[in-house]
Amino acid sequence: MAGGKAILACVEFDAVIILWRGPAPFLFAPVPDCHFAEIRLAAQEASYGWGVVPVEARIGATAFTTSLFPRAGGYLLPIKVAVQRAERIGLGDHIHATISIVGR
Repeated sequence: MAGGKAILACVEFDAVIILWRGPAPFLFAPVPDCHFAEIRLAAQEASYGWGVVPVEARIGATAFTTSLFPRAGGYLLPIKVAVQRAERIGLGDHIHATISIVGR
C-alpha cells in the first residue's frame, strides 16, 4: 500500500533520457513497450482523465510523484528538474526507474 492506497502496478525499466518539447520539465524517460498493457490496465482505475496516469516514481535514491504522459501510443515519464539535479542526470543519460501506479 502506498499512502493507504492499493498499488495497482509496479514497473521497473531502463531508459535513455530524451528531450520532448511538451510541458515542462522537457526531459522524459520513455517507458518501454513491454509495460504498456500493464500500465493501461492500472490506468483504468488510477487515471483522472486526459490520458495521464499519476505515479510514484524513483530514479536512483530520489523518489517523486508525477504523471505519465501519453505519447504516440506509449508513455513518457517526466523527470523533474529537482530529480535531474539530485541524481546529476540529463539529456542522453541512461537511467533505471521504478514507477508505482496507485488507486485513487
